[in-house]
Amino acid sequence: MSTTTSEALSETTLLRFATAGSVDDGKSTLVGRLLHDSKSVLTDQLEAVERASTARGQEGPDLALLTDGLRAEREQGITIDVAYRYFATAKRRFILADTPGHVQYTRNMVTGASTAELTVILIDARNGVVEQTRRHAALAALLRVPHVVLAVNKMDLVDYQESVFAAIAEEFTAYATELGVPEVTAIPISALAGDNVVEPSANMDWYGGPTVLEHLETVPVTHDLSHCHARLPVQYVIRPQTAEHPDYRGYAGQIAAGSFHVGEAVTVLPSGHASKIAGIDLLGQSVDVAWTTQSVTVLLEDDIDISRGDLIVPSKDAPPTTQDIEATVCHVADAPLTVGHRVLLKHGTRTVKAIVKDIPSRLTLDDLSLHPHPGQLVANDIGRVKIRTAEPLPVDSYADSRRTGSFILIDPSDGTTLTAGMVGESFASPEPVKDAAEDDGWDF
Repeated sequence: MSTTTSEALSETTLLRFATAGSVDDGKSTLVGRLLHDSKSVLTDQLEAVERASTARGQEGPDLALLTDGLRAEREQGITIDVAYRYFATAKRRFILADTPGHVQYTRNMVTGASTAELTVILIDARNGVVEQTRRHAALAALLRVPHVVLAVNKMDLVDYQESVFAAIAEEFTAYATELGVPEVTAIPISALAGDNVVEPSANMDWYGGPTVLEHLETVPVTHDLSHCHARLPVQYVIRPQTAEHPDYRGYAGQIAAGSFHVGEAVTVLPSGHASKIAGIDLLGQSVDVAWTTQSVTVLLEDDIDISRGDLIVPSKDAPPTTQDIEATVCHVADAPLTVGHRVLLKHGTRTVKAIVKDIPSRLTLDDLSLHPHPGQLVANDIGRVKIRTAEPLPVDSYADSRRTGSFILIDPSDGTTLTAGMVGESFASPEPVKDAAEDDGWDF
């Protein structure tokens, strides 16, 4: 890569986005078209796809094979796993997650979209808005993805009719707005033919909006975590105890959100001890300020008992600590999550014992109805849970911080990830479900 190109890329922003849609709506083909037409495919990769396509009796290269990396996916022609791809243009760098369309892989979409700033939801123009479309829109709203692109695909199969696109866009936008999705951009495309993916379509002169790539390159990245509540989960305590550094005591970790500066008053949670930042080390150098995603070592003015799992926060902006957490969760394990289930809860770098006190409701994504007190959640279920932890945790609301408002539940017997959780209210339950039952019988 030339110096000019490197300098140009260093000045671009990073956009994380995910694709979702029903089976055979063309997600992988869209991603393949993006990679191919933006010239982000290596020659040997394209040659491998051409050979595989020829072996399957296809006349041209099947661009979906650029993302359907698993052998089972290539044989079945579907996407099973979440395929991550990295590419860049002169304007922006991208990390994309191509997620499965099957209902039984809902948990995979949750994984792929949990860190996305934008989700591309595909619809087959022949089928319109279907059950799985509503499911994916609901998940995007639940995960609070800031931007949603509705890509009405296979317009070539409906003769590029504007009326077909307009009807689908109107129906989807109305549903997404009801869910609380802040922004929907509808684009008519043909991923197979390349219409409005990277290059404008000559077949749809009635459409005057951006192509998919143009929108991806220009959508405002408003997720800037450097302006969020400052949070530093402590990952490691550094004490060299050498002749050169006999009294050095630093607290290392990656800043999850916000920024910290030398001299700032901070509080260590959950203990609540206060101090001031005496120094910040970054890549072996002392700096005055550090911000989100940087891995730093913080030195404090006072000698405080701090260990892995503690959270350093500004004293003026400290989250509350609690042992009772209400959250919306997506259950990802094959074994069900039940009331009374003993689990480990991992929040940031801290892992504590916990008990599932109650499962007030399970969400039906088809019509957003709530099934009260289901007793358990099975794989791919989304519901509300109440959890009691053995130790107090400093948690933010997921609406305020997707990084420090999320957690996972782990099976203590084998380390399996059971559930992904989002603290606070879900879009479908604006009022918390109250439980009048007493807490008798709980261990902590």
